[in-house]
Amino acid sequence: MKKITVAVDGYSSCGKSTVAKALAKQVGYVYVDSGAMYRCVTLYCQQKNLISAEGVVEEVKLKSLLPQIKIEFVNNAETGKADTYLNGENVESEIRSLKVSNHVSIVAAIPFVREALVGMQQAMGKAKGVVMDGRDIGTTVFPDAELKLFMTASAEIRAQRRYLELKEKGQEEPFEAILENVKQRDYLDEHREVSPLRKAEDAIVLDNGELTPEQQNEIVLKLFMEKAED
Repeated sequence: MKKITVAVDGYSSCGKSTVAKALAKQVGYVYVDSGAMYRCVTLYCQQKNLISAEGVVEEVKLKSLLPQIKIEFVNNAETGKADTYLNGENVESEIRSLKVSNHVSIVAAIPFVREALVGMQQAMGKAKGVVMDGRDIGTTVFPDAELKLFMTASAEIRAQRRYLELKEKGQEEPFEAILENVKQRDYLDEHREVSPLRKAEDAIVLDNGELTPEQQNEIVLKLFMEKAED
């Protein structure tokens, strides 16, 4: 069975990370959450007060500080999953907050930020045997990936998932605010100038709005096996 690259793209809060993590674990591949990387840069901007109340990023200062940002994925022995670390600190919980979600699409649209992170992501997947999820993995980061998935679900279903996820972490947010955030992020992701969110021509669409986690994992594993044994 040959080693391949798996690119999982799609809209926010539609389970890309869940699917990608499950597949990587099943087949023994490296998992990379590219969205978490953009969230780390966003959190860093907030820590350094680089985002104004109006949502404007101090790009000149960010560009000078970008080389200081170190992002790692470290396996958590308790959960069996990888946690995201920013400059040596576990920020897995912080980067999933609505505060970060409200600004991540703005930061991710900055050309030099995308250029830097895409370079990191391509280096991580150079040896293949990687599952990576995000917004432009199949179109920009790994246009030659053997398996490309494009995941989607209605905004309402995705907002409900995000609402429950935050609630489990003790972060109570109004459903209406989360739904508005999901819709706003969709618009920003689709309309940014650099690497806008779009389905690669050879990507397989997976609408998981009515699927259970077990059903979608079964579908994805079957697709993987077909490509890896091809």
